[in-house]
Amino acid sequence: MTPADVGMPPGLRRRTPGLRREEVAQLSGVGVTWYTWLEQGRPINASSQVLDAVARTLRLDPPEREHLYRLAEVPFEPAPEGLTRRAGPEVQGIIDALDPLLAVVYNSRYDILATNPAYRDLFAVPQTLRIGVPNVLWTLFTLPEETCPVVHRDRELPVMVATLRSAYGRHVGEPAWEDYIRGLSAASPHFASLWASGEVTPPGPRVKTFRHQVVGEMRMTSQSLSIDGMPECRIVVYTPEDEEARAKVALLREQRQRLWPPTDGEAAEIIRRWNTENPAP
Repeated sequence: MTPADVGMPPGLRRRTPGLRREEVAQLSGVGVTWYTWLEQGRPINASSQVLDAVARTLRLDPPEREHLYRLAEVPFEPAPEGLTRRAGPEVQGIIDALDPLLAVVYNSRYDILATNPAYRDLFAVPQTLRIGVPNVLWTLFTLPEETCPVVHRDRELPVMVATLRSAYGRHVGEPAWEDYIRGLSAASPHFASLWASGEVTPPGPRVKTFRHQVVGEMRMTSQSLSIDGMPECRIVVYTPEDEEARAKVALLREQRQRLWPPTDGEAAEIIRRWNTENPAP
């Protein structure tokens, strides 16, 4: 960075084209001596507020900001509103190539960032699409139990809420997260009661039973894979647990167009949004 990058005059006889220590300190609102000690790695107990000011001055990107925190031995928290909201074409290509295995990309709030055709065969049915919110928890907690694609809701939904709470610890106080929790709690008393329990658990492999209005129930094993360059995101792949489930997945694939044609303009619009824009709830 140069002085001109931050609106400062270049000055004369500069030995370096970049910013001087005193200039970084001034722009960050800290003392020159303190900033010098920070560069030297002295035990000065840097606060996150000061590190953020330095990061803004130096225009650090998220990985660089995290590296600064690690060097200063300060617990790192992602920047507010920092959840990934899109999956790029490379990730979309990977999950498409997994077909006929079901694959989806979630962030830590269970927003759906990308899906492959096999996933949509099972889950993108009229009753889920008409909700119009591409978020797994919002869908599962606002669907009537008889149309919910997850069997054994009493066992599976608490685990998902505990996984959400585990991620929430990194985002306490962020408006998008707080609005999401308040909104879903208002929409679903069941979610509100599970959220109030305070249980936490990390994501992990599970055997789940799903139902489809045409092929019935099928047991699937879920496995989560992290994605480099997409913090707090994961690819979740569902593999048929037995031959019966494998045959039903194949049947859905063979009859993809016949089993689920859009029935009205509303459903068609939701499909378009789901596959292209994926707006956050």
